[in-house]
Amino acid sequence: MAYWLMKSEPDETSFDDVLAAPGRTVSWFGVRNYQARNFMRDAMSVGDGILFYHSSCAVPGVAGIAEVASGPYPDATQFDLSSPYHDPKATRENPRWISVDVRAVEGGRYLTLAEMRTIPALGDMVPLQKGSRLSVSPVTARQWNAIVALLREGQR
Repeated sequence: MAYWLMKSEPDETSFDDVLAAPGRTVSWFGVRNYQARNFMRDAMSVGDGILFYHSSCAVPGVAGIAEVASGPYPDATQFDLSSPYHDPKATRENPRWISVDVRAVEGGRYLTLAEMRTIPALGDMVPLQKGSRLSVSPVTARQWNAIVALLREGQR
């Protein structure tokens, strides 16, 4: 099992949106970075853990725990002329971008980026590094366990 941090802008898709979706599952679309795409295409497996992270908002942070719910498949938005994610170089025969389905597993308290920066066990976490803008990044088991424990604080 692998672990990932996946960033979403809550104005587009929030963790609450995923919790409210049929089957608590949504398509993760719009990734337009080759490294992030390669993680999704080549390294993710169904059942892998996801830290669902809200970015580009007033208070960025981890909003909940999710899991990879499907294998990779072509991201339909690359073919949609009306989509901001349209890619004129992509063809159905040779898609450039992929999606995976993401299923919400559990909520918890909101763990802010500011708080994450104070936790020594997370010091080497990719999203906490200066200049890191990757929307999908690997998380070590140690980092996963530390964050999940914090998300569950105060839970019954």
